[in-house]
Amino acid sequence: MQRKKIQEAMKNVYFQKMTATGYHEIEEQIAKLQQQRPAKIEQLKAARALGDLSENTEYSTAKRELRHLESRLRYLNKQLQYAEIVTPKNDHTIDLGTTVTIEFEDDHEQETYHIVGKQEADLAKQKVSFDSPLGQALLHQTAGTTVTVEAPQSSYKVKIVKVEL
Repeated sequence: MQRKKIQEAMKNVYFQKMTATGYHEIEEQIAKLQQQRPAKIEQLKAARALGDLSENTEYSTAKRELRHLESRLRYLNKQLQYAEIVTPKNDHTIDLGTTVTIEFEDDHEQETYHIVGKQEADLAKQKVSFDSPLGQALLHQTAGTTVTVEAPQSSYKVKIVKVEL
């Protein structure tokens, strides 16, 4: 009976879509944090040994830093636990993991973006989330199509020049 309830609940869980690269980046972050953890614990032990904890700023700082590290580890592990890795199909449509070159219709400037999950989005690295206004407009489209992007401040049109894996 309990197992059936758990299985039903898992059907309603929302999994975060991401690329395999994004998944591995999170794994690398976790590994780095786990390497830092023993040093943070040692700092806390050393600060605790200094004596009176009520006015011990070293202790308070070390404790806060360890709590922050542990919190970040829990967050990243949840990201992996509820991750759904999306592998793009080679059908020339835009999906997570594809790279798309677009041309803005107003100034004919071209940009190339990689469509990724929410956690991976980074405009400085040309990574656009699939659920951003641009990502939503491009999703499931093909090269040669012109789409309208409904951004919060205005709307604009882009032409899809090229779609690659």
